[in-house]
Amino acid sequence: MENLDPVIRNAARALVVRDNSILLLRKAGYEDGERFALPGGGQDSGETLMQTLLRECQEEIGTQVQVRDLVHVADYFKQRDTDPPSTRHLVEFLFRCDVPETYMPANGHRPDKHQVDVVWAGLERLGDMPLYPRSLAAFLTDMQGAGRLVYLGLID
Repeated sequence: MENLDPVIRNAARALVVRDNSILLLRKAGYEDGERFALPGGGQDSGETLMQTLLRECQEEIGTQVQVRDLVHVADYFKQRDTDPPSTRHLVEFLFRCDVPETYMPANGHRPDKHQVDVVWAGLERLGDMPLYPRSLAAFLTDMQGAGRLVYLGLID
């Protein structure tokens, strides 16, 4: 793989589902239009995955989450907008989480790059939405299946 960044980056993401809807970040400013992603982000040195998840949710969605359980781990290679173009290897840890019952979607005090909004999206719409990473829709649609694997391997 050409121009592969030698640093592998861990990321913790929050899967928040309520009333058949999922909490997503809406991002804009991409050449191909808008994208939707789960709240969360990169682990800093000296931080546990749990600390990462709590910090990132506070920054991006403006609330404390209650972490339930780990639902998947996956590797993927993210194209980076660098000169020259490069690729970063990410290992994503997806945790099922809850937000307070009174939570209203809103950007936190330090939104993610390109983040313009936080929204509840109906689970039935996921197949038609530009989710990132792309394979997220298939996983989320199938996550209710019994006997699913926690480690998904390489995703795109």
